[in-house]
Amino acid sequence: MSTRRPLPSRLIRALMFVTALVGGASTLGAQPAPRVAAASDLKFALEEVSAQFTKQSGARVELVFGSSGTLARQILDGAPFEVFLSADEAFVTRLADARLTRDRGTLYAVGRVVLFAPHGSPLAIDERLDGLRAWLATKPTGKFAIANPAYAPYGRAAEAVLRARHLWEPLRPALVLGENIAQAATFATTGNAVGGILAHSLVLASPLRDRGRFVLLPESLHPPLRQRMVLLKRASATAERFYQYLQGQDGREVLRRYGFTTGPAPQDQGTGR
Repeated sequence: MSTRRPLPSRLIRALMFVTALVGGASTLGAQPAPRVAAASDLKFALEEVSAQFTKQSGARVELVFGSSGTLARQILDGAPFEVFLSADEAFVTRLADARLTRDRGTLYAVGRVVLFAPHGSPLAIDERLDGLRAWLATKPTGKFAIANPAYAPYGRAAEAVLRARHLWEPLRPALVLGENIAQAATFATTGNAVGGILAHSLVLASPLRDRGRFVLLPESLHPPLRQRMVLLKRASATAERFYQYLQGQDGREVLRRYGFTTGPAPQDQGTGR
């Protein structure tokens, strides 16, 4: 009967070292993708940017969309996001004041709003909103969609537009409010409303652009939709790379194609203004 000789202690230590290395690599590979909280107006644009980022870098991020106000509140409550892209820079400032961010972020885009009507809608579209006024004069039973101004910057912009045209109070009984601008777009494009005031970036995307007509509304009718992003203090190296990618040529080109004004490379990083 043969007997097995014990392994030399030096070999045992070597095997333990290799096992630790393999185990460590496995743990690193199993790390979850960093979670990116983003305003709903970015849905299609950011999904494209994320796909490009993954193709070029091999790294992946998880995108979570919602109204900027709701996402900011979740971050204040401890949600494990690593990057926040807000449709209103005031929410980034609020998180920075709470010492939850690396700095005060950077302006990545300025958004626009449009008046949209789906195919077959009785609503005539024009930048003065005369068609909306005429529709209201018929005492309609239909609905008109905007995002909820209490949570969504694009909802506040829509309210400002309607107030500027003296249509806010007459239109209020007909309003249907989306929790965020993406939900408002769903209401306006699926026959649940005769139209709505939506984000330009959403109606330019392929799922929506063939479903109706739209006109850009003058920027003078609402406060600027200055959109700011920021790294949260928990941000990983992958989150940092994605944050920088958004500021690079490839990321900014995608944003421009979706109707965002990006201008030159951001110069006001960390100002929060």
